[in-house]
Amino acid sequence: MKPVHIALNVLALCFALSVLGRGLGESFTVFLLPISQSFGWDRAEVISIYSLAALAGGLSAPVIGRLFDRSGPRAVYSLGLVLLGGAFFTAAYAQQLWQFQFSLGLCVGLGIACIGNVPNSILLGRWFGPKLPTAMAVVYSATGAGVLILLPLSQVLIDRMGWRGAYQIFGATALILLLPLLLLPWKLFSAGSATLAKTTAAADLIDEGWTLLSAVRHHAFWALFSTFFFTAIGMFSLSAQIVAYLIDAGFPPLQAATAWGFSGVVLLFGMLGVTWLDGIIGRRRSVLFSYALSIIGIALLWLLKSYPNIWLLSAFVICFGSMIGSRGPLITATAMKIFRGERVGTIYGTISIGSGLGAAFGSWAGGLIHDVTGSYDALLLFALISVILGMIPFLVVPALRQ
Repeated sequence: MKPVHIALNVLALCFALSVLGRGLGESFTVFLLPISQSFGWDRAEVISIYSLAALAGGLSAPVIGRLFDRSGPRAVYSLGLVLLGGAFFTAAYAQQLWQFQFSLGLCVGLGIACIGNVPNSILLGRWFGPKLPTAMAVVYSATGAGVLILLPLSQVLIDRMGWRGAYQIFGATALILLLPLLLLPWKLFSAGSATLAKTTAAADLIDEGWTLLSAVRHHAFWALFSTFFFTAIGMFSLSAQIVAYLIDAGFPPLQAATAWGFSGVVLLFGMLGVTWLDGIIGRRRSVLFSYALSIIGIALLWLLKSYPNIWLLSAFVICFGSMIGSRGPLITATAMKIFRGERVGTIYGTISIGSGLGAAFGSWAGGLIHDVTGSYDALLLFALISVILGMIPFLVVPALRQ
């Protein structure tokens, strides 16, 4: 098999695993109301499950990277499917909040991380080298595909089998997929491109000697960290409750889940569009444009409460949904450029912790704000301020303005 064909197979595998992982993770937005109604828990308590998943995934990134280096992709990806399968089966029979927090929170977060961006970026880096940002843009778009497929499917399964039955299906699917995963030619997939290996020596010549210690002393490190952190707060404080918000606004549950699931389609175009703009108008302007669309999306979501119609809903999905994660590949490329060298993976992995922390805090805070105020107005304002704070580093930090 030609190296280019192997590389495309590896890309397809990483894309499929990301579709599964992100789709299962974001499906929680559809289960939020059924679980709340079953146990009478308030919004903050239920969303703490989602927050723990984001926190576990973010904090485990460096550990998973190290496990990948030691044990290889087969072990890491297999562990991810085992964790996901066991977690959903456990959740199907859970009765206490802590049981959901352990299964859907801790285990699902770790499982998604094991089949997510950290191992995928390492494996793809062995095959795509300088073209890694493009390959990662494709994999990032899997988030949208996962949302598009899993959210409407989740609502259909809940309507027909109940939320516990739906979780049993999810658990069985993850464990069944473990068998074909184990049978893949992992020695071939793990080897990487021989051509790329020959060019690695040339790449080493531009190693600027960055270490994690020296990186954390540079203002660009904390600028990128804060961008990840505040942007994740703003986006996840809303995304965890969007289906519930649309249902409260008067949309039928399946229509609400399908509409938000359609964000998966527009996310693909948003991801590719922002990446294309990067080559036309520059990185800073492209990133700022993406933030402007996110802000417009939040305004449209606020209007939907008073004017629930398909036109505003479509405009919201296009503006807000298309920009979720669209900045990821550009921020990743920025970090790779500033902190280039053999330790860039460790540095970037540490920066990306900001995203996990922001997603965890944002989703939990969003639920708490809803419970305290009894409405979504304060939540929307909180999300708006957070997104603006995430945008500020690209306006004022010298290293990000170049």
